[in-house]
Amino acid sequence: MNLSNGYSEAGAAVLAGGGLNRRHVWILAALVLAAVLAWLIFAIWPAWLAAVLISKKAFFSAILNGLTLSGLYFLVASGFTLVFGLMRNVNLAHGSLYLLGAYIGYEVTTRTGYWLLGVAAGFAVLAVIGIAMQVFVFRHLEGDDLRQTLVTLGISIVAADLMLAIWTGATYQIPMPNWLDGAVTLPIVTAVRSNGVPVFLRYTFFRLIVLAMAIVIGIGLWFMLNRTRVGMMIRAGVDDRAMLSASGINVHAVFAIVFAIGAGLAGFAGVIGGSVLSVAPGEDVRYLLASLVVVIVGGMGSITGAAIGALLIGLAEQIGLVYFPTYGVVLTFVIMVAVLALRPQGIMGRL
Repeated sequence: MNLSNGYSEAGAAVLAGGGLNRRHVWILAALVLAAVLAWLIFAIWPAWLAAVLISKKAFFSAILNGLTLSGLYFLVASGFTLVFGLMRNVNLAHGSLYLLGAYIGYEVTTRTGYWLLGVAAGFAVLAVIGIAMQVFVFRHLEGDDLRQTLVTLGISIVAADLMLAIWTGATYQIPMPNWLDGAVTLPIVTAVRSNGVPVFLRYTFFRLIVLAMAIVIGIGLWFMLNRTRVGMMIRAGVDDRAMLSASGINVHAVFAIVFAIGAGLAGFAGVIGGSVLSVAPGEDVRYLLASLVVVIVGGMGSITGAAIGALLIGLAEQIGLVYFPTYGVVLTFVIMVAVLALRPQGIMGRL
């Protein structure tokens, strides 16, 4: 008897007999995980657990910092996964686009006093630069990965020197509006006072906004790529450019739109990152490496994979910073090596 047929018949027999199938196991595991998470959030921890994890406040602060950092990584990597993961164009200047967007957002915000105007300027200016890069650089280097790598590496080095000359080596932070500043109280009990009053965790409001932005943009990108005519044209152009061109669609215009969105998202993320963290030389390299790791772990060209990769990397960095400060950076590369060993195409990648 064929082995696969044997497994199928066995699974059908278990299901017919009222047993658990794979879906039931996943639902049960999710319910158990949700129950454990609810207990960790709302219950008062025993002394031994608080001693192992330092404190409930430290643990949940690390988790929330990891989630919000994941949101920022996703904002950067979502543009990178469109250009590199989906279109297979090697753009090692993506980190420079992030840093330039941050500097532009800083200049516009400080000169006008309007943070939202700085966010819009960061996206719009970098979108135009992305179109220029596609027209004047990548259009002439199609299919040549080595030349794309060398040219964009050169662009990133020149851009870094120009930004250093203009904005010097100082560290800046983009001022946020008052309505985004401050902290909010979360329903996470960290301790109980002697009079029985619970103490709740307070967390930075803007970091939660960053996480919400990442979720909204991620859903929007997924919908655009999978449920709209533009997304279908983008995917068709990647799979069979000649056929799409023969159908009367301007392939170069479609690819220019993709580059505009990818570069614009990098500039947008730069303004957000410069508001929640800082703007300084070297951030371009940091976020380029983060984007590379996120796309490799999540899978080339997958928005869902980029979200999963960003979540894993962000949580690993922040949890490692709290519990393994000496080896925290190593966790990121351990995750990447493990994913490449078990699933070389990435978690959500296609063979």
